[in-house]
Formats: sequence, structure tokens, C-alpha cells
Amino acid sequence: MYTTELQKVDPQQAPTREPQELVDAFEARVADDAFIEPKDWMPEAYRRTLIRQISQHAHSEIVGMLPEGNWITRAPSLKRKAILLAKVQDEGGHGLYLYSAAETLGASREEMIDALHSGKAKYSTIFNYPTLTWADIGAIGWLVDGAAIMNQVPLQRTSYGPYARAMVRVCKEESFHQRQGYDALLVMAAGTDEQKAMVQDAIDRWWWPAIMMFGPSDDNSPNSAQSIRWRIKRETNDELRQKFIDATVPQVHLLGMEVPDPDLKWNEERGHYDYGAIDWEEFYAVVRGEGPTAKERMEARRKAWDDGAWVREAADAHEARRRIKAAA
Repeated sequence: MYTTELQKVDPQQAPTREPQELVDAFEARVADDAFIEPKDWMPEAYRRTLIRQISQHAHSEIVGMLPEGNWITRAPSLKRKAILLAKVQDEGGHGLYLYSAAETLGASREEMIDALHSGKAKYSTIFNYPTLTWADIGAIGWLVDGAAIMNQVPLQRTSYGPYARAMVRVCKEESFHQRQGYDALLVMAAGTDEQKAMVQDAIDRWWWPAIMMFGPSDDNSPNSAQSIRWRIKRETNDELRQKFIDATVPQVHLLGMEVPDPDLKWNEERGHYDYGAIDWEEFYAVVRGEGPTAKERMEARRKAWDDGAWVREAADAHEARRRIKAAA
């Protein structure tokens, strides 16, 4: 999940005056941890925030198929190929679940995809980095999907019902993705010196982008407080980032590898790891579309959309004929 790192308020959307009694009733339901459903009244700002977050999440799942998809034909064994095929297929399914959830808020699939292709909508910055070796596929499953799970598990209790229910299945499948990624690296870490070097190199390149997936620090995330009050989010960016680091560092050591952070150390007093400064300039550069593979990713998505136009047109024609026959 890829959801927390890119949430922003649209400055062109001015706040609207809404009936106070409806706002109060909505706030009371959210505070009581009741789900908000599509037909329930909700503030326009809540609806816009959800569309933005859910669509960005969906875009990330779909774009996230690309870094791994080009390794399917190069997997080192039939077993690994079958696992990777299943994983990429899962990511596509996650995108469909999430687009469907966003549609219950009044957003159309076409509008959301057009926003992605035009650059108006964003997706997780993590997918703008290249996959150079097979070890990268393991690192994505373990680190990237591991960070996603840390974000997504609380979303099973998010206040919007369709989003929360979609996340139940997504989290189960993402857990599989994380385990298969770590298993692939365990095998390599027990292999030749060259394989071990590939694992360490992948960790060196993916560690900090994975840490950045949790989004800006809490001091620079002005929308987090509102999202937490509405129960869209349950924990802050920095809280989730700390939980991820605490859980993942021992796994790095179990692989026999090193975390690429010279400032990393266990803080007995805090009961957490202290870690080094994050390169936020790199983060925001990738958000702006300056990542190593950003243009390649968008070109691939636009091409896939254009190449699939005939399928959508055929499906629309079939549905139109079905309705005519049903009416007759």
C-alpha cells in the first residue's frame, strides 16, 4: 500500500457549506467506529479524500505489476515462475477491487485511469525504481510488500466499508507475497558468493525507497490528522515506519546481510531502532516523475490501455446487445 505517501489536498476544491446536523451525525458514527456505506451521507471532503486515496492505491497495484512482470520469462525455475505469475495476477486483482471500491463513491473507472495517464493522479514512488537482478524480485516481495502490509492491515478497519472489506482479501494475498519474497532471498543467501552479493545489493538499493513508502514525516504531513480523525488512517506515517523498521531489521540479519544505514542502532530506552536521515529530496523528485523508470512505467500503462481498447469496445457492444434483447 501504497497509500500514505502521496495524499494531498486539492487546493482548487473549496470547502462547501454542509448541514451541521448531518456533519455531527457523520462524525458521531465515525467516532463510534461504525462503517460508512456508499448510500450514507458523508462530507464532500471525506468523499474526495477517499477517492484520491483509493484510486492512488489502485494505480499503485496496477503499475506495481510492471517491475516484476518483465522477470516472468527469466525466473530461475518453473516453481519461481509459477509463484511470480500468481503474484502479478494478484496485483491486477487488487487494482480491480480498489477501482470498484472507488466507483461506489461516484468516481468512474475512465476518469481515474485518465487521471493516471495524464499525470494528475499519482502512484507509489517505489515502482519508479528498476529491477536489475532476480534478487530485486525477492526484495520487492519482502520489503515493498512488507511495507505495504504495514500500511494495509490498519485499512481493514478504515471507516469506509467497501474499502475496508476489499482490504481483507488484499492483506491475505500480500502476506503471501511477502513470504515468497523472503523465501527467495533465503535461498539465494544460502547460495554462492555471487548470489549473496546480489541479495546485499538488492537490499542496499531497495531499503530506503521502502522506508519512504510510508510518506513524509508527520511534521510534513498536514492531512494525516484529518484522516486519522475520520478513521481513514489509524496510525501516522512515522508510527508505521518505525514498526516496519523494528520488524524488518532482524529479518535482514537472519539473511546474514547488513542494513544500509550506518546510523541504525537499537535504542534500549525507547525500545525501538534509531535510524538515519531519510533523503526527502530523492522522495519528492520521484513523486514529481523524476524516478529512474517513471517515463517507462507510464508509457507501458498508456500502451496497454490503448492496445486493449478493442476489448473494451467489444465488451460494450456485447452489453448493449444483451440489453436490447432483454428489453425485447
